[in-house]
Amino acid sequence: MDTATPSHQHDHVHDDHHENWLSHLFGGHSHGAAHMDVGLAGNDKGIWAVKVSLVVLLVTSGLQLAVVLSSGSVALLADMIHNFSDALTAIPLFLAFQLGKRLPTKRYAYGYGRAEDLAGAVVVLMIFASALVVFYESVEKLIHPQPVSNLLWVMVAAIIGFLGNEAVAIFRIRTGREIGSAALEADGVHARTDGLTSLSVLIGALGVALGFPLADPLIGLLIGVVVLFVTRDAAREMWYRLMDATDPELCNQVEHIAAHTAGVLAVHDVFVRWLGHRLRGEMYVEVNADLPTFESHQIAEQVRHSTFDKFPMFDELTVHIEPCNHHGDPHALTAHHERVTSDKMRNAVK
Repeated sequence: MDTATPSHQHDHVHDDHHENWLSHLFGGHSHGAAHMDVGLAGNDKGIWAVKVSLVVLLVTSGLQLAVVLSSGSVALLADMIHNFSDALTAIPLFLAFQLGKRLPTKRYAYGYGRAEDLAGAVVVLMIFASALVVFYESVEKLIHPQPVSNLLWVMVAAIIGFLGNEAVAIFRIRTGREIGSAALEADGVHARTDGLTSLSVLIGALGVALGFPLADPLIGLLIGVVVLFVTRDAAREMWYRLMDATDPELCNQVEHIAAHTAGVLAVHDVFVRWLGHRLRGEMYVEVNADLPTFESHQIAEQVRHSTFDKFPMFDELTVHIEPCNHHGDPHALTAHHERVTSDKMRNAVK
């Protein structure tokens, strides 16, 4: 059985980022080198996104803190805590993107992309922790009510919180989708929710101004509930990534590309998973058993070429070439070792 894998799998440990850049500038390069450059560019974009987000959210939180100290608004305090925790999520994401720029080694043969998913899990925990703080402060204010002053500044701070979070949300979501980073995109959705909670602080301040002082801590509780929903959605997305779950439609599209490649007789057991914001995959492709090895390998290369063109986020794709069985069962020798694959499970269900 011939197996086609990306050419850089064997030599990328010895090449550095600058050599790939120079080869791209002065001449043609393989799909392997091109896709490593795409991965490095994705890490650089991710780092830029978290840096900008960190600065914007720290400035937003600082302005809100000044108003909190002068007003005593627990709703604004809750929003400020949430914004500050959101700013801190940039730290694990930054470290993960930096780590993801390292080249694979013999110990970390698949690279460091999983660090991005682990950072996403840390982000989820930080979001959940911020919700607990918000609940505590809101309940404390309900039990021990305190007057809220400087309502106009509370309203201004709420608007600033909304604008700052919405700007960060747009930037993170756009960059996350561009580079395929679930962690960065989830953090962007989190920031958008923060913006909406900032608007709820504005509503709470208006309620206090209209003579309903409990509006402030009640809005704080509402913010806490919203954060819990954000935590649930983000946790589910990170669970998918950590468990190598992908959209079935993605596998279907990759299988479709392979099945419509000249020389391919059948395709089965297509596996795709994310490592950070990059994809890795493998599949089994059946070809004519009488073809020379070189021609079989070229068919596999065409499958990989078409897949890379359609999905630039692929870092590696291994295509296992199998001969058709008109000369007998090509798997007879290892049949007793055969494991249950996804295709066989689907057929069993049918």
